[in-house]
Parts: sequence; C-alpha cells; structure tokens
Amino acid sequence: MRKNNAKEIIKSGKAVINGWLQIPSTVSAETMAQQGWDTLTIDMQHGLVDYTNALPMMQTISATGVIPLARVNWNEPGQIMKILDAGCYGIICPMVSNRKEAERFVQACKYPPDGYRSFGPMRGLIYGGADYSEHANEEILKMAMIETKEALNNLDEIMTTPGLDGIYIGPADLSLAMGEKPSFDKKEDTKTYSEILKILEHAKKNKIFAGIHNGSTDYANKMIKKGFQFVTVGSDNRFVTNGAKNTVENLKGKTKTELSKGY
Repeated sequence: MRKNNAKEIIKSGKAVINGWLQIPSTVSAETMAQQGWDTLTIDMQHGLVDYTNALPMMQTISATGVIPLARVNWNEPGQIMKILDAGCYGIICPMVSNRKEAERFVQACKYPPDGYRSFGPMRGLIYGGADYSEHANEEILKMAMIETKEALNNLDEIMTTPGLDGIYIGPADLSLAMGEKPSFDKKEDTKTYSEILKILEHAKKNKIFAGIHNGSTDYANKMIKKGFQFVTVGSDNRFVTNGAKNTVENLKGKTKTELSKGY
C-alpha cells in the first residue's frame, strides 16, 4: 500500500504543512496541489464541496505527491466510509466531545476486527494499491476535532481512544465554546488561547499529535514552535479573496482592510 507521508513526517518529529480546499473545483485543487503542501484537506463541512466534487478533486491531487485528506461534515459512518473508499488518506472529524464519539469515529475508519468499516474500497485500491485492505487501518490518518465545552472536560478519555492518531483544534468553534468571538490566531490573553495550550499538553501527555487551523503563517510557525505537528493556514477561498482585495485596494489607494476571519 502507498505510504501515508503525513504519518511519516509526524513520526520524524516534524510538522505537516496542510492546505485547505473549500472551492468545489479541480482547477483550484490542482493549483493548490502544485504549491508544495504536504497534505490537502477537502472541507466537506463548511466548504462548498460535496462527494461528487471531492472525488475528482482527489483524482487531481493524486497526480502529485500531496496526500489527500477530508474534513467530513459530521461523525457519520456512511460519509466517512464513502470518502475513504474514494481514496481519501485521512479524516478530520468535527465536534468529537467524548470517548464514545471518538471510538465511533475511529472504528468507522477501520476494517474488522478493529472497527466496523464495510469493505468496498473502489478507488482506494487504485490510489493505495492492491494490498490496501491489509494496511489501511494503519495508514489512514484519523484526527478528532476538539472544539466543544464537553470535549475540554474529556480530553484524556478522547485522546486515549485506541487508533486515534491526533486531534485538530478548530479555534473558531472553540472560541464560541469559551464565550468569545469566533476567530483564528487567538491572542495570549484570551481564554481560548489558554485552552489551546491545555489541549496541546494533553496531546503530548497521551503521545498523539496535535493540529490547529491558523489565519497566518506567523501564527502557524508560533504553533509549530509550541509543539503542534499539523498546521493549516487559510484556504483556497481565503487566498483568492485576500489576494484580490489587496490588489484592488493597492490600485485604488485605499487603506488595507482587515482580512477575512472565515475559513
């Protein structure tokens, strides 16, 4: 089976540099895949992408060495299994709040006896190789999103779930859980920032990696120095929006406005 290079990077102690795809387009996916990201995550939760878009986007990404991942829209086994069958090499699952939900997520990603994933990899065999079913349980990256108040009270229970590779922090939803405005790149004097560091320390203690979504490269570098091993900066949508806005404002001589806080 094709090796999951993201896992290899993490094992080496380095950080995975992850790109984010929200635009349902093979052209956008192809452009992003040529920029040197380690992984590209297709956002099926808050992006505009559904399964019929995600499949050709993964086919396009597969023309490069970039590892295709997906954030599903919920902890729903059918969707998780279907996108894995399409050749996705890792899942980011939102709103995982307790051990039971974490187990349900991980087991949906694994064939028996370790899980209850149904067999029928389809394109997974094309992308992964003929021995896909023998190694998929180990190669598929499984990341649970920590972003609710309940999850903050169950960090060790979630992070000791057998088969869970890492956790991923969604700062916007975590901010809402902490009673703050949703945003990325949280300042050090905020409650959300304190919780981010707490989550990171629990991940280290439980020997799994931690990932986080960032609004800027400076903040992502800061998080890598803190110990995060999976960092995302912006998205294809944000790159287009911010690049176009900066160009227009420069040409019109306007003062630069604050960049979008969305994904």
